[in-house]
Amino acid sequence: MIEFGTDGWRAVIADTFTFENLRLVSQAVADWVNKKHSGSNAPEVVVGYDTRFLSDRFAMDTARVMAANGIVTWLTRTDAPTPAVSFNVKHKAANAGIVITASHNAPRYNGFKIKAAYGGAATPAQHAEIEVELARIQNSGNQVNIMNYDEAVKQDLIIRFDPAWMYYQHLSELIDMDTISRAELTVVADAMWGSGRGSFTGILSRTRTHITEIRGLLNPGFGGIHPEPILMHLNELVAAVQRTQAGVGLATDGDADRIGAIDADGTFIDPHHIFALTLRHLVENKDMRGDVVKTVSTTLMIDTLAEKYGLNLHETPVGFNHISDLMITNDVLIGGEESGGISVRGHIPEGDGILMGLLLLEVMAHARAPLHEIVADLQANFGPAVYARHDAKLAHKLPKKEVVRRLVNAAPSHINGETVARVDTLDGVKFYMEDNSWLLIRPSGTEPVLRIYSEAHSHDAVKSMLEVGSELGHRIMNGAG
Repeated sequence: MIEFGTDGWRAVIADTFTFENLRLVSQAVADWVNKKHSGSNAPEVVVGYDTRFLSDRFAMDTARVMAANGIVTWLTRTDAPTPAVSFNVKHKAANAGIVITASHNAPRYNGFKIKAAYGGAATPAQHAEIEVELARIQNSGNQVNIMNYDEAVKQDLIIRFDPAWMYYQHLSELIDMDTISRAELTVVADAMWGSGRGSFTGILSRTRTHITEIRGLLNPGFGGIHPEPILMHLNELVAAVQRTQAGVGLATDGDADRIGAIDADGTFIDPHHIFALTLRHLVENKDMRGDVVKTVSTTLMIDTLAEKYGLNLHETPVGFNHISDLMITNDVLIGGEESGGISVRGHIPEGDGILMGLLLLEVMAHARAPLHEIVADLQANFGPAVYARHDAKLAHKLPKKEVVRRLVNAAPSHINGETVARVDTLDGVKFYMEDNSWLLIRPSGTEPVLRIYSEAHSHDAVKSMLEVGSELGHRIMNGAG
């Protein structure tokens, strides 16, 4: 019943995500930490949580299990952004981190993200080791050690703390706050009811930025939306930007590791453009160089920029853990994915919507131009590039290998009148056209959904390619191929 995906374990609250199952997973992590720990002092973990229903209680139970197994647990005082928790794992030299969050998923979901000592997502190999521990516990009768909360606090096995201060201080060292302050930008921050609430206002409070926050109250139902910063969920941000005559609106997802933006005209600025604008800014304005990492679902503008600047480009499957691996082993300047998880050199190898929102403000402040003009200049020099994604809900799931096999067998020779030049199976199946447009079809690693992505040179071309992708996906999921 407990299945690990691309970023830990996610499930529906009260269905599979129960206190009993959470304690089992916590015990597996505790056993894994204790087996890996070799120091003379007690091992330590950092535990945080988002604004979802019962997340605080799930986090407390996780800490109680850790305490019962002799592990000192730094438990956040309140909900906190995932990147803030992850940063504190590294800052405190802890053995691991745990965040109770389902990120951008629907309100009925919750999740259990595991962070490694370097402050990024646990690797697939580490997840596999924890799954071995979980299977052993289940086979031996689900034995879980759990300690009384007050007793654990009394013994200093659970220590409550605020992760924000050190995290904010670290971000201020990565960002040119003086340039942002001088620009006196007018900004709307949209927390989307998630744990990023208060972050932009807290960091920018000492600058001359005029900032307003919306959807920053505690609302475990997220106002009935998925807390994902894509246009269909950002109507309130568009209205707030126009109402306050702001230059930009910044939206973070449920646990603030993803970013999306709205310009002064109400146009959605997707993570592809934020990634590309930041890469251009780091190289041209800050004279920085290094490798670039992108996932298979990310814009070809990144390829064009990397080629122009002579930077080594890596392409990975979807999931920031793949980017994280390269950020640890290579001199990576920036790494990111289409969903809005992006990070840069000097930061933890973890997607960070707050960091990227601040970098977008730095781009605007340096350019001293409206965001729509900056984007238009990017498109004129490195486009045109139009992107869209469609999520098709699945009535039933197939093994990923079987989906890929069927898609390859059913591969068309032409899509939207363009010849298919190449078929790639790095993650799902990606069809590259001769005109550099592309169509990607892949099963989600966190939801029962078939994700269909496309990038082309016009909105009409993208729409047509998504229709082809939806039809092809429907056929192969119903037995064709």
